[in-house]
Amino acid sequence: MNKRTFYTEYAYIFGIIGLAMGTAFMEAADFGVSMIVAPAYLIYLKLSQVWSFFTFGMAEYMFQAFLLIILMIVLKRFKVSYLFSFVTAIIYASLLDISMDIVALVPSEAFAPRLILYCLGFLSCTAGVSLIFHTYIAPEVYELLVKEVSAKYKINIHKFKTFYDCVSCLAGIALSFAFFGLWQFEGIKIGTIVCALINGWTISRFTLFFEKHWEFKDGLRLRNYFQRTTIDNI
Repeated sequence: MNKRTFYTEYAYIFGIIGLAMGTAFMEAADFGVSMIVAPAYLIYLKLSQVWSFFTFGMAEYMFQAFLLIILMIVLKRFKVSYLFSFVTAIIYASLLDISMDIVALVPSEAFAPRLILYCLGFLSCTAGVSLIFHTYIAPEVYELLVKEVSAKYKINIHKFKTFYDCVSCLAGIALSFAFFGLWQFEGIKIGTIVCALINGWTISRFTLFFEKHWEFKDGLRLRNYFQRTTIDNI
């Protein structure tokens, strides 16, 4: 079977757009956001009550900055790509806020439209993550953490992704309790649990599909630039 070429730079672009649109769809569906963004979403819900200008996107890049610091402490090293990962987080956050404004125009009061939005959002997010895993350009900190830790400790990336998803889900539940009281599952609902359980598996299915039909190649000679500078023992 002859595979078509899919440039890794395109994988980055479509991956980021898919993640932003997917997150906006799931937020509008109100079945619970993805467990990956749940902690940032809870921070957004809490702080937006105090500061009306505070957006979901702002919460995202603030929380990802925190995760980036944790990652460097755990791995005891720094790469130039880590800084680009934060740039990616800001791009994603900006697209997320724009996407939420667009999706807000879609009627979603009835159950059926909400279910469609949730399914579209879930598939868009998982396809986006799979594409991000195929690019050398620094991904969001969420995906960077999964890639770097799984590579460092030689863990299957999809299994570690599922583990990380579950940890994020528990963190979201803890923040929901802390911010809104016991048993107030703000942002954490049945859709979040379903996503936590099958997110890693679904990403692996998209990966198999993409790699069956396309061969991922670099269109630009930038890979070494993103990977060459490493400072160990920080």
